[in-house]
Amino acid sequence: MPDAHGQRRDRLRSRLAGAGVDVALITNLVNVRYLTGFTGSNAALLVYTPGSGGGASSAGAVLCTDGRYASQAGEESPDVELLVERACAQALTKRAAAAGGVRLAIEEQHVTVELYRALGAIAAEASPAAELIGLGRVVEDLRKIKDAEEIAALRIACEIGDRALGEMIESILVGRTERHIAMELERRMADHGADAVAFPTIVATGPNSAVPHHDPGDRRVEDGDFLKIDFGARYHGYHADMTRTFVIGTEPTTWQQEVYGVVFAAQKAGREALAPGVELAAVDKAARDVIEQAGYLEFFTHGLGHGVGLEIHEDPRLGPTATGKLDACMPVTVEPGIYLPGRGGVRIEDTLVVRPLEDGGPELLTITTKELLVL
Repeated sequence: MPDAHGQRRDRLRSRLAGAGVDVALITNLVNVRYLTGFTGSNAALLVYTPGSGGGASSAGAVLCTDGRYASQAGEESPDVELLVERACAQALTKRAAAAGGVRLAIEEQHVTVELYRALGAIAAEASPAAELIGLGRVVEDLRKIKDAEEIAALRIACEIGDRALGEMIESILVGRTERHIAMELERRMADHGADAVAFPTIVATGPNSAVPHHDPGDRRVEDGDFLKIDFGARYHGYHADMTRTFVIGTEPTTWQQEVYGVVFAAQKAGREALAPGVELAAVDKAARDVIEQAGYLEFFTHGLGHGVGLEIHEDPRLGPTATGKLDACMPVTVEPGIYLPGRGGVRIEDTLVVRPLEDGGPELLTITTKELLVL
């Protein structure tokens, strides 16, 4: 997607120019991938603003990686200049500062104190007028709104998860361990085209389902258990996220029906609150109010959801203290839960894309039924 990556760098340049920045040094590998398409494990990127001395470089950007990835970089990022060095951040800082008098913005939240000091020394040696300043989370902010190619990858990742889970719940689960179910689900996602899992699969049975992020263990599925599965596929770098909760073997008890019904209603309220311009905290509140009115608020112990993309947890965050507003083409999760220690818990989670109401409202990417199934 050279054109898409170039457009993303142009959006970044507009932000840099508005902040009086001459050049940005990108060292977060996820952000490097977002801006260039490069997927290697060692890289950094310079992005120049127009007229700042970087115009001679292809597309106003220089990608640095080491010799192991030179060919790969040429294939994945053909529209940027390539510099082959092992110490990428240091080499690019020297190059940027040598232009003289530059304000070089770095991703302070992604560099160590040691590296920050080293870059400062390199810049000062190359040009006494060079200045290191903080870039902040500018690239992460750009990443919140996805383009068509990104949403297409997310849609496929979610489809892979739906297919794998659909196959799993048709098999016999009683007597199988949490760990075995997790491994089997991950294998099925790979069979359907996943590059990898989006995150370690959560499978929690019985009382373990009351632990929001339980690590699958050797507990075997028993009749009457809640079975909570939180999982996702990664496809072309993009992460899906879905949670479904089932009852095993027998009809759900009264308390199971009640808890599930409250979470189901809360999740529906959260989904329906998604729209461009809506406050992030208001989306959380729409779901949280349902749980509070049912008397279970103390057992909902996390935020309502988060953005997804090249990372499984991205901005925006949906929570009671979140600030900011939703915008169109933001993919987010909606995942309320109720967790009753020693008894069991329910979480229902979807990945959706925020769309204007006139376009039909939020686009649901994870389509597995949310009705309470008995397996």
